[in-house]
Amino acid sequence: MPARRGRAVVRPRETGARARTLGAVIVGRDKERAAVHAVLDAARRGDGGAIVLTGEPGAGKSVLLADAAASAAGMRVLRVRGVESESPLAFAALHRLVRPVLDGVDALPARQAAALRVALGQADEAGTGPADRFLVYLAVLTLLSEAGTPTLVAVDDAQWLDDASRDAVLFVARRAEGERLAVVLTVRDDAPVAEDLPTLVVGGLDAAAARELLTDVAGADVPLDVAEHLRARTEGNPLALAELAGVLGPDVLAGRAAPPPELPLTRGVGSVFLERYRRLDPAARCVVLVAAADDGGELATIEAAARALGADDAAFDAAERSGMVRRVGARLELRHPLVRSAVYGGATTVERRRAHAALAESLRGQADADRRAWHLAAATDRPDEGVVGELEASARRSSALGGHEAASAAWERAAELTADDDARARRLYAAGAAAWTAGRPDRAATLADAALLSVHEPLVRADAALLRARVEWNTGSVQLAHGRLVHEAAAVAPHDPARARQMAMFAASLAAAGMPAEPGADLLTFVGSPVTPTEHRTADVLRAFVHVARHEWREAVHAVRDAAARPDDGDGGLDGLLPNLALAAMHVGLDDVALSLHERLLAGARESGALIMVLYGLTRRGAVDAVLGRWNELAAGAREALDLAKVTGRPALAAMPHAWLATVAALRGEQDAPRLVEQLEAVVAAAPHGTTHASVQDQLRWTRAVLAESPAAALHHYAQMTHGFAERMVVIDRIETAVRAERRDLAERWLGQIARFAEGTGAAWAAAAAEHGAAVLADGDDVGRHLRRALELHGGSGRRVDAARTHLAYGRWLRRERRRVDAREHLRTALGTFEDVGARLWAERAAQELRASGERARPRAQATGTAPTLTPTERRVAGLVAQGLSTKDVATQLFVSPRTVDFHLRNVFTKLGVTSRTELANVRLTGS
Repeated sequence: MPARRGRAVVRPRETGARARTLGAVIVGRDKERAAVHAVLDAARRGDGGAIVLTGEPGAGKSVLLADAAASAAGMRVLRVRGVESESPLAFAALHRLVRPVLDGVDALPARQAAALRVALGQADEAGTGPADRFLVYLAVLTLLSEAGTPTLVAVDDAQWLDDASRDAVLFVARRAEGERLAVVLTVRDDAPVAEDLPTLVVGGLDAAAARELLTDVAGADVPLDVAEHLRARTEGNPLALAELAGVLGPDVLAGRAAPPPELPLTRGVGSVFLERYRRLDPAARCVVLVAAADDGGELATIEAAARALGADDAAFDAAERSGMVRRVGARLELRHPLVRSAVYGGATTVERRRAHAALAESLRGQADADRRAWHLAAATDRPDEGVVGELEASARRSSALGGHEAASAAWERAAELTADDDARARRLYAAGAAAWTAGRPDRAATLADAALLSVHEPLVRADAALLRARVEWNTGSVQLAHGRLVHEAAAVAPHDPARARQMAMFAASLAAAGMPAEPGADLLTFVGSPVTPTEHRTADVLRAFVHVARHEWREAVHAVRDAAARPDDGDGGLDGLLPNLALAAMHVGLDDVALSLHERLLAGARESGALIMVLYGLTRRGAVDAVLGRWNELAAGAREALDLAKVTGRPALAAMPHAWLATVAALRGEQDAPRLVEQLEAVVAAAPHGTTHASVQDQLRWTRAVLAESPAAALHHYAQMTHGFAERMVVIDRIETAVRAERRDLAERWLGQIARFAEGTGAAWAAAAAEHGAAVLADGDDVGRHLRRALELHGGSGRRVDAARTHLAYGRWLRRERRRVDAREHLRTALGTFEDVGARLWAERAAQELRASGERARPRAQATGTAPTLTPTERRVAGLVAQGLSTKDVATQLFVSPRTVDFHLRNVFTKLGVTSRTELANVRLTGS
């Protein structure tokens, strides 16, 4: 849906002094209502959709949201409003949102149900482990999409939702398409939460609409010139106009008297609320302030706290008569969020602390432990270990729920109330680690730096230094991160060799990737004497990376194989050594080991619902898919990773998937490859620096080289590649391009590098590439000899595209040697492989050579009939269903709803002409 601009026209249901009530209806607003109602209609049809209403406070966003709820005939409506003071409480808003549908949790897949119960505090994490927040998000999506009726999710003041709840709602909003779901959010214009979602700007009123509103509120006609004057002074803000109509006299509104030089709203709408608050007697002010300081809105809690501070029945009545609060059943609600900010901001520090202390005292139940902790924290400004203990307990609970932002905030506040340097540093490190887990690298860096400033205890210092280095190598200077790791590993080694070994392993991994390294650092000294299987494996991976950095290939291969053969004690899984071991296997060219480790990583991540690790595994596996000619898997994995980056709101993780999509499109000669390169360039320009940024830069150079229009232009890009691993992936292209560009010196240098790598690692593919490169530089019969040897070596390798390149080169050489019959077999083999992987330009070259040999080459589709082609998502769904997985299990693995799986499965059945899952299991799948 394109963005639209709108005007909020709000008409209070009562006039005069009573116009301060909450009730309001919409006047006009046809375009804005149509945009919102279109989302509702899409949900009713099963198409789904989401829209964000944004504007300044008082613009009428909430009224539009209320209208949407009132117009949702035949739909289930789930509503929640963000509360600023509730933002440190993980999943608090989500709990309120889904409370009416929690009876459907039992029908969820087991892991989703367990994660959601833990997140909502309905189960003890001790029995299930900490909740993976993305599995919680998926559980919410499944819960809402599996309902029997269309559902409207209406979220007011989304900018004040706690982070975990906000991300869950945004996950659902980004997955709403194709579901019976409508998601409508309101946010303030100074606090955007989802710039990627369709957005409607709710602006100020024009003169005619302002006049209609003023006339309606005043109960008498307001001249157009008066309305225009007031509209200009308020910028057309409907709430401001409504408040003015209630405080200006009838003579001013009728135009018989001039407006005062300074309107009551000169300092903003909030100033009216503050003045009204200050006119109340002290006891009534106490009621309103306690309500503003509270985050739950429960009347019993507010009443207990206010009465403890001296409020009586008369005070509650006076507060209600002011129009600033109202009773709704068992709740006491503020009229508008601006009441909260005006009253709370206008109170003195002592008044606020007294209110929070009273609220903490009124919250004694275990279910309110987190709220109590934060009220206690707000009631004090000096070190207090009792309060710190409650905050630490809250942080641990939030972390177990998957609410890492809330945990970080609790740890940070606990640190602020801590006097001892080392204890404060431990809490700051815990806050930083939680921020990193929550995907907040800038905040993690700040907290780690703060911990390092005051810490004396060596183990805490090592942990904080590792966190700081991790942020640095992902978003900043790799060289700085490497130096920090080496220095801190040396410092902690006498106290904890295992910590030192881990830090050294990370430092070695950076050096192995070709990053600038600390000069003179001998990281092998940190191998030490490992004890557990995980410690042994860490030592093996450390040795592997060190030898890779030194180009000691034989030793590196032995270290990788040793690590891969060791038993797993369960401490080096998804977030531990497995990703690093898989990376080391890629460095030394052990394709089979690298693929197996990445598949294991992905299987574990999908099984546990670790969405970010799925995204990581898909993008890193892309390198193995590329060299093994698994280009369908490469494209499908990149699209899935890109989708996951989008739905989780992690644009920084989209760079590598973008890079693989551009690369595979270029390799296949697809028409949209240049457009994808332009998109990739924009992503790279906006992405943070670090190891991923450097890898993507090499991907971009490779892709530009493939698309280059001349050998010289292609060589320019190939020569700029800086990562040894990436250079080896394209070594045949580099050598051939250098020769065509008349840079034999470069071709000989690159040939020497791959030959030494092949000799050291024993990798058949590398030896074959060296022989192929030697053939490019050779003359006469030596060309054929090197190519024959290369083909023999390809027999022991899985790199089928490289093998096809050699078959093509040998077939071309045989044809030119007038051995056309011998050439045809190799050219047919090459053509078949190129058609298999979709390498159109290479297939055309092979077909051209085959025709030149005297054989007519027919495109495979012409020879065998056109086969139905599945989209990457359909192919993935079909593959999982063919393995025997249920619809719900497939949905869990792909982080979509069961309804989405059913949609794709119906398309698969139609395209393939099958009618059952049993038939599907026997079909060979092809994909785009």
